[in-house]
Amino acid sequence: MNKMNNFKSDINLCLETLNKGGLILYPTDTIWGIGCDATKSEAIKKIYELKNREEKKSLITLVSDENMIRNYVSNPPGILLKYISHAQKPTTIIFKDAINLPQRLISDDGSIAMRIPKDDFCIQLIKQLGKPLVSTSANISGEKFPQNFSEVSPVIKNGVDFIVQHRQHDNSENSPSSIIRLNEKGDIEIIR
Repeated sequence: MNKMNNFKSDINLCLETLNKGGLILYPTDTIWGIGCDATKSEAIKKIYELKNREEKKSLITLVSDENMIRNYVSNPPGILLKYISHAQKPTTIIFKDAINLPQRLISDDGSIAMRIPKDDFCIQLIKQLGKPLVSTSANISGEKFPQNFSEVSPVIKNGVDFIVQHRQHDNSENSPSSIIRLNEKGDIEIIR
């Protein structure tokens, strides 16, 4: 099968899995991630269980564009929307006042971490799903994140419902996104 057919096939199989509340292992614009439909609370619970992660530790969601941010964040600050659309490096932004998402995904303070990935596969998947996608590093909580597919542990591979074929043989060493938010003064603060 050629790369284009793999890409389309992977997208279709991801959609099928996500719509059933399943988990996927997929490449992002940063590192390989474990993902699910961000609107399905039970699927989010499965991610926490697979990663052996406390639910108090928030997960990142990927969205396709600024309009999708507006569907899940009440009055997102213009400065953050401008920043996210012009950032050269993959950047996750913590927005206050998450809406229309399961409580399990929202931090205790009401915030949500979101990123618009700079990756064709992720953008196509999110657009076709029509909803945000959870994206968390493909590792057990506390262990080193995988820099490429070959470093993903068998526990994670066996714990998901579908593994994307696209970019499995890319051995580039990748790292997580930057994370920013607005501080109390309204200035951009870099967290990671």
